[in-house]
Amino acid sequence: MKTALITGANKSIGFEAARQLLQNGYYVYLGSRDLQRGQQAVDQLQTEGLSQVEPIQIDVADSASVAAARETLGQKTKVLDVLINNAGILGDPSQPPLTSSVSMIKEVFETNVFGVIAVTQAFIDLLRESPEPRIVNVTSGLGSLTLHNDPSWKYYPVKGAAYQPSKAALNAYTIMLAYELRDTPFKVNAVDPGYTATDFNHHSGPGTVSDAAARLVKAAMLGPDGPTSQFFSDDNAPETGISPW
Repeated sequence: MKTALITGANKSIGFEAARQLLQNGYYVYLGSRDLQRGQQAVDQLQTEGLSQVEPIQIDVADSASVAAARETLGQKTKVLDVLINNAGILGDPSQPPLTSSVSMIKEVFETNVFGVIAVTQAFIDLLRESPEPRIVNVTSGLGSLTLHNDPSWKYYPVKGAAYQPSKAALNAYTIMLAYELRDTPFKVNAVDPGYTATDFNHHSGPGTVSDAAARLVKAAMLGPDGPTSQFFSDDNAPETGISPW
């Protein structure tokens, strides 16, 4: 049975991705900053008959928490097939580049970028034990630098000093990581779940959590001939599914 770890999975898209992977026969370690909330999410899945799941406490912005999660998971399995770096934060609702506080920007980067790097580095040894390891970095269409410089883009006015740059940096890290792992069975991709109605955006997005999670799961289940080092975004590129960086 293949195994997967999803960070920030106690609700919304991460939770739905856990559900869909479970439905596809994976054993899921459901990552949550708060263990009680993680257990509540697991309980919900188990009431649906999805029993191959358990919570893992992990705060991606806390190095001690990441190390403890790695220790805990290492006692449960010697192989990790899928890592979905889903945990992320928005920061202040308004993020003008000239007046946003540096502390707020750092906080966003701590979770959205450095947290992904820390988790990936912590669990890479378990992923290397998989014959077909997959890393999915959950990004945003707002991380495209090319589109942010295109006045005809539908999201062109949606600018900010923290969230958008953090996702652009995450995209860059994805490319660098995929390159380092290019001669291995790894598939490393950035996936934009789309503008989805969640707590993250006060349920303002038009997309469904189910469709958003399906995009993550598709990348998590890529076959050996699947692509790597891609920026998947049905929202940015409905025809090809590949967004410009």
